[in-house]
Amino acid sequence: GLPFTDVSTSSPYYDGIKFVYENGIMKGVTGTTFEPGTAVTRGMLVTLLYRYEGSPAVTGASFSDVAAGRYFTDAVAWASKNDIVTGYSDGTFQPDAPVSRQQLAVILYRYAVYKGMTAVTLEDNLGGFTDSASIGAYAIPAMNWAVGQGLVNGYSDGTVRPAAGADRAQTAVILMRLIENVLG
Repeated sequence: GLPFTDVSTSSPYYDGIKFVYENGIMKGVTGTTFEPGTAVTRGMLVTLLYRYEGSPAVTGASFSDVAAGRYFTDAVAWASKNDIVTGYSDGTFQPDAPVSRQQLAVILYRYAVYKGMTAVTLEDNLGGFTDSASIGAYAIPAMNWAVGQGLVNGYSDGTVRPAAGADRAQTAVILMRLIENVLG
């Protein structure tokens, strides 16, 4: 089992949390808590991918707002060098900002390309969502892919909520699906 008092075996996120914990991708926030509902930041997301890659050596700075010595510094530099993240037009990365669902899709899409994914069919998987028009133009291909791969699902009210944040439990499940179903 898991050491976390805040993750029940009956949780719909249990398998995802167990997967990322046992594979060393996500740790607890403390020794006994996972904080499944806590928002995932942009810096945290790239750190998870970086850990999955085995934390390869990387040199050089990446963005003006990514200070040396932070837990995400090397991860952001690695992701930037490999075109997994590009940051904002003002040269910042905003590592402490919550990652939105559409940003998550874009970062995972670029990571899958980095891992060798080719020939992605980008059929429209978004037309059924009542709020699909609110997806940023930059994110439409990645959201199409993420929904088509079953990484990101819509909500029961028919929305996909591209601007909503992703919490630790949702991110754990999405990473499990990515690793098992797309990269596997």
